[in-house]
Amino acid sequence: MIRILALNCGSSSLKFKLIQIHHAKKDKPDEQAVIEGLVENIGKEGTFYLRGVDGEEKQEQVKLSDHAHAMRLVLDRLRERDYFEKIRIDALGHRVVHGADRFVGPTLIDDEVAERLEALSFLAPLHNPPCLNGIKTARGILKDSLPQVAVFDTAFHTSLPEQASRYAIPYSLAERNRIRRYGFHGLAHRYMAERFSSMTSTPFDKARVITLQLGNGCSAAAIQDGRSIDTSMGLTPLEGLMMGTRAGDMDPYLPGFIMRQEKLGIDEVEDILNKKSGLLGVSGLSPDMRVLLEAEAKGNRRAALALSLFCYRVRKYIGAYLAVLNGAQALIFGGGIGENAPTIRSRICNGFEWCGLIMDPVRNKGMIGQEGHISSKTAKIHVYVVSVDETLIIAKETYKFLYEKSSMFS
Repeated sequence: MIRILALNCGSSSLKFKLIQIHHAKKDKPDEQAVIEGLVENIGKEGTFYLRGVDGEEKQEQVKLSDHAHAMRLVLDRLRERDYFEKIRIDALGHRVVHGADRFVGPTLIDDEVAERLEALSFLAPLHNPPCLNGIKTARGILKDSLPQVAVFDTAFHTSLPEQASRYAIPYSLAERNRIRRYGFHGLAHRYMAERFSSMTSTPFDKARVITLQLGNGCSAAAIQDGRSIDTSMGLTPLEGLMMGTRAGDMDPYLPGFIMRQEKLGIDEVEDILNKKSGLLGVSGLSPDMRVLLEAEAKGNRRAALALSLFCYRVRKYIGAYLAVLNGAQALIFGGGIGENAPTIRSRICNGFEWCGLIMDPVRNKGMIGQEGHISSKTAKIHVYVVSVDETLIIAKETYKFLYEKSSMFS
């Protein structure tokens, strides 16, 4: 049995889970969470949560300046409970959002890899830098005592066919600068497809599904035979669906137009498109779906507009991916919005009866904070809600990489 600490840095959060894996069978290892937790609102007055399988629960208010500080807190709290010495952690697995075409699978982190990752930060400015801060801190504290592995969100989408990954720009320009659609949320999309396979006894390599990761960041993926063949995000996580603070799809001329009209620099425009657009920008109120639903119920027109735009954009991608896949077995919702907002799920799916995608309103309404089947028994395309666990994929990928590369697990 080995224990892997899976770490998932978000733009303002750090999720962690210690997972023990029994490796009696290499092809089908058994996984079990030992302890899990979350640090949220990093950079502000934050909160540290911890929950163990032994029933231990801890919550404390903390003021954290950055992800380095958050990582130090997590490692300190685990050390206080003897998770490094008495219980023994064998390896760390870190989620990294963007690996470009340089990292297409799990990678052991050393100084050279850390430098190469830093060079890619401009492609995912909201996510890679915080993650790298966490990685540097963990490596600084633990030195070389434990292997640390990077697991990439972009890796699942390396299977995109060229017709889906290419931009229609000069070929030589794209080749010279490695410009292509990389896609993101790969860990989440893979988890949803694998979970669908498990829930329905469908072989993973026969799964033909549309997966929706809907949270502060949002993306869709078309998965055929267990492989991603199209996804909504592109060179960076800005493309695609409307998100909490990101604009998603737009006229490519728009950034330059804003620069000229508003007399702004490119950094300022990118800040607007990444941090001040989406649900927040349209509503002028909040990127939080719960806040906007409450505001809409009270008659707030801009909140209603933001929600309408959001659902409309998702519906367009579902329609497109039904065409790409030539039909689908299922539509799968995941992420904070996908798992907890029945009203939004209903609005997204309403009107797809023509292709056999029919929701069960009672099942849908009751499916909050849990996973299950929410479509009608007569549906031809079924709808599922899945509780996405990216940390499990991180742990499994770290385990698989070290099992194959090292004698420590043999």
